[in-house]
Amino acid sequence: MRRAMNIAPERTGRLALALLPFALIALVYVAGSAQRRAVNPNDKLLPPVSEMADAVHRAALEPDRRSGEIVLWTDTSASLGRLGAGLGLATLIGLTLGLAIGVLPLVAAALAPLVAVICMVPPMAILPVLFIVFGLGELSKVVLIVIGVAPFLVRDLAFAAARLPTEHLVKAQTLGASTWQVATRVVAPQIMPRLIEAVRLSLGPAFLFLISAEAIAAESGLGYRIFLVRRYLAMDTILPYVAWITLIAYAMDLGLARLSRAAFPWAQADEGR
Repeated sequence: MRRAMNIAPERTGRLALALLPFALIALVYVAGSAQRRAVNPNDKLLPPVSEMADAVHRAALEPDRRSGEIVLWTDTSASLGRLGAGLGLATLIGLTLGLAIGVLPLVAAALAPLVAVICMVPPMAILPVLFIVFGLGELSKVVLIVIGVAPFLVRDLAFAAARLPTEHLVKAQTLGASTWQVATRVVAPQIMPRLIEAVRLSLGPAFLFLISAEAIAAESGLGYRIFLVRRYLAMDTILPYVAWITLIAYAMDLGLARLSRAAFPWAQADEGR
């Protein structure tokens, strides 16, 4: 008897099934927008696609009258700079401390409880503290991303390192490997795929922290622009900006997934992704 759990679509069918929900969402939006405009021609909640296209054209192709800059690309550049700095530092901290906690029992005894406690601190709750300590400039935004992402990466990589078969570590030591060699040549290569997966899982929270910080104190950035135009109920600008942020995050996730497959094909051998 053929079961549904054993039916896998072909490549064309998989693409069609993937596009179907997006087509349905677009259809529902267009119908809802038309219905609201029929009732109220000045409705701003669900602007027509034509108005959003005009807003995108102005933001992406026309210089701003006040600053002379192309707003969308200026905001994107500012946000990606902050996000890249925050995620880069968080990844470096996560790999370094996660490796140390996972390999060295003394470090684990000293730092693992602290990291576990820090993971429970809501990053958004300490955002005012960061602004007071680091000011309203770029540093506070980057630090928020680091604080929000790094503890998760540290714990995740420490768990991954601790789950490695003990036989690997014993054999390496038997062959004369030092602690540094075991950490860098045995443990680190095996947890690198997990590091990439953990960064992928952190993209959503990282963007949340970025947009929140930009909304409160910034002069450019995707979050800054969204909260700037919200006072005018400019949904024709807000919705495309949200879609653009989502597209950037998805592209980053896809890029990391392909990097993992290319660099560590053995880690995905049984996953079928």
